[in-house]
Amino acid sequence: MSHNGAIKLKFIVTSDIHGAIFQYDFIEDVLTTSSLSQICSYIREQRQDPDQEVILLDNGDILQGQPIVYYANKALKDNGTENRFHIIADVMNYMRYDAATVGNHDIEAGHEVYDYLRKEFNFPWLSANAVHKDTKEPYFEPYVVIERRGIKIAILGLITPAIPNWLPESLWEGIEFEDMIEAAQKWVKIIQQRENPDLLIGLFHAGIDYTYNRQTADTYKNENASLLVAQKVDGFDVIFAGHDHQEFNAIITNDFGNKVLVINPRSLGKYVAVVEILMQKNEQTGKYEKKDITGLNLEMNFCEKDNEFEKKFKKHITIIRNYVSEPLAIFTRSVSSREALFADSAFVDLVHKIQLDITGADISFASPLTYDTRISKGTVYVRDMFKLYKFDNLLYIMELTGREIKDYLEYSYSNWFNTMRDENDHLLKFVLNRKGEMVLYGKYYNFSSAAGVKYLVDLRKPDGQKIQIVEMASGDPFELDRVYKVAINSYRANGGGSHLTEGVGLSHEQLQSRIIKRYDKDLRNLITEWIKEHKVIHPSPTRHWRLIPGNWWRKGRLKSLHLLFGSNGNNRFI
Repeated sequence: MSHNGAIKLKFIVTSDIHGAIFQYDFIEDVLTTSSLSQICSYIREQRQDPDQEVILLDNGDILQGQPIVYYANKALKDNGTENRFHIIADVMNYMRYDAATVGNHDIEAGHEVYDYLRKEFNFPWLSANAVHKDTKEPYFEPYVVIERRGIKIAILGLITPAIPNWLPESLWEGIEFEDMIEAAQKWVKIIQQRENPDLLIGLFHAGIDYTYNRQTADTYKNENASLLVAQKVDGFDVIFAGHDHQEFNAIITNDFGNKVLVINPRSLGKYVAVVEILMQKNEQTGKYEKKDITGLNLEMNFCEKDNEFEKKFKKHITIIRNYVSEPLAIFTRSVSSREALFADSAFVDLVHKIQLDITGADISFASPLTYDTRISKGTVYVRDMFKLYKFDNLLYIMELTGREIKDYLEYSYSNWFNTMRDENDHLLKFVLNRKGEMVLYGKYYNFSSAAGVKYLVDLRKPDGQKIQIVEMASGDPFELDRVYKVAINSYRANGGGSHLTEGVGLSHEQLQSRIIKRYDKDLRNLITEWIKEHKVIHPSPTRHWRLIPGNWWRKGRLKSLHLLFGSNGNNRFI
C-alpha cells in the first residue's frame, strides 16, 4: 500500500445528492445516468485496491429533492421516530461513509428528522459553525480525526450561515449559524493544538462565488465563503465545497503563501470529487508530509449501478413508485415552467390560484421553482406535484402595504427582465459569468410575480420604475397606503431572494412581525390536497400582469429563448 515508501490516500466526496439514490428519477419516471447506486459501485471497486486508503465523505443536502427522501422525512414527522427507519441512514451506513457535513436542505427537513439521523448515522455529521444559541457549543460534531496507517486526518465541517434568511426558525430552533471565516479560524487553532494532524481537510457546505446575491468578500456571514476560507484561513490542505451545484477545481495560493486545493463536484451524483494525496514519512521527525496532491471531478455515468445495493434497497423503490403513481386529478391542458420565465403563465398562476384559495389572501407571490419542466394534460399524479412545486417550503400569510408590494415587484422584475433599448434587445437580463458565458442575471426561482392585483411591466423603463399597478383583480382600486394580506412561501417570507429585505427594506426582525399565519403542512402537501379535492383542473394564465410594449416583448422573448434553450429546444444549463 505504498508508492516508493509513500502512502496514497484517496478522498472520494459526494455533495448535493438531493435524494438521487437510485438510477431512476421518480419525478420524471425515467432512468438516470447518476446515482448513489453507481457511486457505491465505484467505491466498492476502489476499496478493493490494496495500494490506496479510501476516505468517503459527503458534503450535505441529501435530504431534499427526490420523492424518496420527502416520503422518508414526512414519515418520521407524521409517525415519530420509534420503530421507524430512514432510507438515507440505511444507505449511507451501508456505503460506509467516514464523515459528512450538514447542508441547508438537511436543516430544512426539521429537528425531528436531523436530530434522529445524527443518532442513526454510523459516522459523524459535522458542522462546527452551527452552535447552540445558549452555550455557543457546536450542535453537531465540529470535526473528526480519521487515522489511516498512522496518518492523522482532521476533517472540519462548516455549513452556509445564511439559513435564517431562508428557513423559518421552527426548523432550526435553538441553533445559531456563525460566520464561516471566524469559525474556521477558531477551530483550525483548536484542531492544530489538540490533534496535531498530518492533514487538515475542509468539508464545507457552501459555494465558491462569494459575490452571489451582490455580496462581497467582506460580507459578514457570506453565503458562499468556501473560497474565502481557503484564502484567509491558513492550515487547510484541501477544501471540498458544495451548495451551489457548480463544478470547481483549482489550487489557490492563500494569503499566507501556501497552496490549497479547492474542489466542488456539482450535484445529484453526476460527479464525485476525487483527491489523491501521497504522504511520505519524514524519518527524522516521524511525521508524515505531503508529497503530492491531485484532484479531479470524476463523472459517474461510466459506472454501472451496484447490484448488491439495488437488491438490498429494492423494497424502497417499490414503495416510492407506488407513492408517486397515485392519480390525483385531470389537467385539461399542459403547463410548462419554461413559459413562466417569459410571461404570465398557467404554470405559476395555478400555484397563485391555490395559494389564494387556501389562504383567502388579497394577493399572492409565487415563482417558477423548476427551470424547464412540463406537466402534460390528462391524469396527473403525485410525481407531478414535485414538478409543480420543487421545494419543501411552507405557506405563510404576511401583511404588506401597497407601497411595499410595489417595491417587491420592482425588485423582482429588475432582476428578471432587461431594460430593453429597442425591440431587438434581449427580454431576459443576462450577464457574463467567469467563464465568459451568457447566463441569467437572477435565479429563475426568484422570478416572483403576483396575482390578485393587475399591473403592467414596462420594459423600456429603468430598474425600479418598471411596475405600473392598475387595480386589484376584483376591480377595486389598489392603494399604496393600505395593508394587504399576502400569500407567500416561507423561503421568500424569511428573506430568501432579498425581495423583502433589499427590495422592500424590511429587517429580518420586521419580517417576523409581519407574518400573521403559518400553515403546518408544507406547501407541496397543501397543493396536492387541493388538486386531489378539485378533481378536474383547468390551468390558465390569470392575465393579471403583462409586458409592454407587446411587440418588443415578442421579439425579445424569441432572442432570449434561443440563448437559453438553443434552436433545438434543449436546456443549455442543465
